Amino acid sequence: MQVVAGPRQVGKTTLVRQVADAAALPVTFASADEPTLRGPEWIAAQWEAARLRADGSAAVLVLDEVQKISGWSETVKRLWDEDTRKRVDLRVVVLGSAPLLIQRGLTESLAGRFEMIRLPHWSFSEMEAAFGWSIDQFVFYGAYPGAAPLVDDPPRWVRYIVDALIETTISRDVLLLTRVDKPALLRRLFELGCRYSGQILSYTKMLGQLHDAGNTTTLAHYLELLAGAGMLTGLQKFAGSEARSRGSSPKLQVFNTALMTAQSGLDFAAARGDAEYWGRLSESAVGAHLANAAATGACELFYWRERSREVDFVVRRGRQVTAIEVKSGRTRDARAGLGAFADAFGRPRLLLVGGDGIPVEEFLRQPVEHWIRP
Repeated sequence: MQVVAGPRQVGKTTLVRQVADAAALPVTFASADEPTLRGPEWIAAQWEAARLRADGSAAVLVLDEVQKISGWSETVKRLWDEDTRKRVDLRVVVLGSAPLLIQRGLTESLAGRFEMIRLPHWSFSEMEAAFGWSIDQFVFYGAYPGAAPLVDDPPRWVRYIVDALIETTISRDVLLLTRVDKPALLRRLFELGCRYSGQILSYTKMLGQLHDAGNTTTLAHYLELLAGAGMLTGLQKFAGSEARSRGSSPKLQVFNTALMTAQSGLDFAAARGDAEYWGRLSESAVGAHLANAAATGACELFYWRERSREVDFVVRRGRQVTAIEVKSGRTRDARAGLGAFADAFGRPRLLLVGGDGIPVEEFLRQPVEHWIRP
């Protein structure tokens, strides 16, 4: 069984349809992403239809947006085990746009029965190959392939990002499927995170900005939900112990810069002409590249700060630690931060991106594994 998880609009369904068509097998494709309430019996009905199409040979069943069905993993486990006993060659692909909820279902019921395929947001090289985008277009418009044809009509592009992606993800992949006692707070937290992407912000300061009587535990939980939907994450500080890392203030980081710019009120020309804003946007593009790699399991991602010394990103893969500083026009001495980090943690790899270091375009064009390999 293959489980394909990733944020909305990254091409999960298109990819699976193309692979299924190439397999030249009978395919049953069913989506739970419908207004009508679905239940476990819906999965059983789709499964039986796929079995009938198999007719003694192999067939494919694709279940899309399966996380919207309560108890989906238990039903899939029962049906999968039935087919295993009866030697029915039904090849099942499960798709979901809420990776956190998908993972919970897998952990609870389907251990040893699946292969997880995590699809992140598109990379610069993919958007460049598919749409001929420049690095500046990628930094501003982000990496949603469905929105690419709309960039020549900026108001329409903004509406698509806000209505079809942001609102749909929050309302249908987070609020509808998870208990959220303060949905307005979660929405404001997301807006705050987009505005402060690339910055370290304590939970106490967040509460002050949000003007809410909530608590830090609630904010941490909501940030986890937004990260699970592939929208916004809070990077922890790199430290000598996991406990110290978990107790740190998070560095806010979007997974796609379109989430920042669509809500900024700036068009491409205005954003490009604002050196400070463009610097933060470029740093967030680098951070999104790294965060998406971390979301697929390629590495772990942190930041580091000690007094006045700071490193934008710390990537750990096995024993290999790589400190990455993005030179985005700020007055901070990037090399001093890297030097202090090296003094504190032995012999890490040190990378400077932007300025007189690795060009941002070159860094984003390569997969993260290229920069962190031993």
